[in-house]
Amino acid sequence: MVNSNRPSVGVSVLIGTLLLAGVSAVQAAPNTFNTALSVAKGQYLWREQLVLRERSGNGPMERDVSVQALGSVLGYGVTSRLAVFGMVPYFFNKELDVTTPMGRIERDTSGFGDVSLFGRYTLYKKDETGSTFRVAPVFGLTAPTGDDNDSDRFGELPRPLQPGDGAWDGFAGVVTTYQTLQYQVDGQLLYRENGRHDALARGDETRFDASLQYRIWPRSLKGVAGTPSFVYALLESNVIHREHNETGNGTDADSGGIQWLLAPGLQYVSRSWIVEGTVQLPVVEDPNGDAIEDDYVVRIGFRRNF
Repeated sequence: MVNSNRPSVGVSVLIGTLLLAGVSAVQAAPNTFNTALSVAKGQYLWREQLVLRERSGNGPMERDVSVQALGSVLGYGVTSRLAVFGMVPYFFNKELDVTTPMGRIERDTSGFGDVSLFGRYTLYKKDETGSTFRVAPVFGLTAPTGDDNDSDRFGELPRPLQPGDGAWDGFAGVVTTYQTLQYQVDGQLLYRENGRHDALARGDETRFDASLQYRIWPRSLKGVAGTPSFVYALLESNVIHREHNETGNGTDADSGGIQWLLAPGLQYVSRSWIVEGTVQLPVVEDPNGDAIEDDYVVRIGFRRNF
């Protein structure tokens, strides 16, 4: 069985991470996960993020997995504390290059993935002159809306290569944000429970994410009039633990494990939109058995509130 995980577009990503918190003007925010800053009541948030992910495995099958996907997010501020979001990924290409008894073969697919719906509630906030601190629980689910039975000339594609997972998944966690005029620090603790479909249940996932955004331009706000644009340098950390997959024959020993990714990046922030990019690189990869590993993940996108 090929072991892979859906790319983190959204809460996986989700989740993702795919959210900016907006107020009257756009603020810096993490690129690989969520933030606790509020979305103003009646305000919409739109985000697009292109994800390029390369993975490989050194087991007897010598698997290489390449994913190119676009994550689309729309958020809405229901109240000053509660915001709701929807995210749908589109896979331009999910490709598997693998060694088989027939030799080296390539298998690929494309299409819309599973839709995620989730909410974020600001449980605690403390605003002071020049700084703010927020704590916000996050909760949601992923619905099996994407195709999960695509086939090619070799037959039905393996589950991890399908655009959709076929199972209902739930996730919950908490995010925190501390923001000043010079920098912002964010953290997230998230747990994802994956459902079962066709005798396969992907391993549940626990992740801890942290991000530092530091303003590098303009270096000083003295003499700056109006609402200027900013450039932020980013450094983000993602520690992810995945349990073994469960199959109809028991536990898949070649699945799950622990990884730690670091992601340097840049953000250009104007009053109403952001352009951003990061590259996630593995610092620690400790897969179970011959589970597949990340080589790198590139994220490029923009955000706009209105």
